[in-house]
Amino acid sequence: MEMLRSSEPAPSPTAAAGSSPRSSISGEVIGRRALNRALLARQTLLAREALPAVRAVDRLVGMQAQAPLAPYVGLWTRLEGFQADDLADRINGRDLVRIALMRGTIHLVSAADCLELRPLLQPMLDRALKSGYGRHLTGLDVGEVETVGRALMEEQPRTFAELGESLGERWPDRDRGALTAVVRTRVPLVQLPPRGIWGRGGRAVHTSAEAWLGQPRSPEPSPEDMVLRHLAAYGPASVKDLQVWSGLTRQREVIERLRPRLLSFRDEKGIELFDLPDAPRPDPDVPAPPRFLPEYDNLLRSHADRTRVLPDEHRGRLATPNDSPRPTFLIDGFVHGTWRISRGRDRAVLTVEPYAPLAARDRTALAEEGARLLAFAAGGAAHDIRIID
Repeated sequence: MEMLRSSEPAPSPTAAAGSSPRSSISGEVIGRRALNRALLARQTLLAREALPAVRAVDRLVGMQAQAPLAPYVGLWTRLEGFQADDLADRINGRDLVRIALMRGTIHLVSAADCLELRPLLQPMLDRALKSGYGRHLTGLDVGEVETVGRALMEEQPRTFAELGESLGERWPDRDRGALTAVVRTRVPLVQLPPRGIWGRGGRAVHTSAEAWLGQPRSPEPSPEDMVLRHLAAYGPASVKDLQVWSGLTRQREVIERLRPRLLSFRDEKGIELFDLPDAPRPDPDVPAPPRFLPEYDNLLRSHADRTRVLPDEHRGRLATPNDSPRPTFLIDGFVHGTWRISRGRDRAVLTVEPYAPLAARDRTALAEEGARLLAFAAGGAAHDIRIID
């Protein structure tokens, strides 16, 4: 397995052409378009780069993977020459794993990040357990449930339903959902392939990260390194941005310890933003080509103020009762609509629904990028693109 050292901040993305000179003046105002271009540069969305899948996922500090195949589209839109097997082989090879991390949601991360980040995020998971199941845990020996649950999952990979059934036999008078939640929260459980494998898929069965990877969790994970890596992938960012991205609280304390190493800016609302001195901050007028993003992409979920990529007038159109947004596309770096691919027996159709009329040049560029997306996602099937006016 290719094990990356998560204890060291990932290298900052290469500065995009047209980057403006850095400024260390505390409180300098950085506008919305400048924040947009900085984010796109770090997310490899201004220009595709030739990176191995593991290193790309590591640079992004993981990819949200509630939709099992979303990371494939997320890497295709960011990497030059990406093929589905580039990612599938790394998941099968245990270089990448699927595990609940930031915000308690399933992420695809490098094996090293799995072992490094999970201990840092444990307080957030414990808080969610108490909030969701507190009354069911009264009088329960949570440590014993954790021990028994770990043994069950390491004895044989199981679904959560199977885990709940086994735990219910041991504690018949307890709520099975609460018992399962204890194990899901206290034991780092990874989803095993073929779940998340392009062209296959399967049930969500789990075992512990330590059993799957053959290594223990990091005994001394660094919250400072996690913050630095967040800034490298999503900055400039505020304390609240960091907390929204991670799900953790009290991140002001970590930022203050790092302050001598960081630059300080203000956004147009006066909120203090922090950044790495050598991170790319391109000129706001650097061109941003059309990009197709998968559902749940962290580009849209890692800031308290999403207007750097999602205009306020469009935000309500992405909201759904179960928070399951459709895939989106970017025009000039900002969310401009949604897309979907429907497949028939011998034809795949990409349907694009803009939120506002497209300029002729943007429509042409989007159609060209859509054809490339269909070639990746639909293989040899006949292709058709529909842009709904």
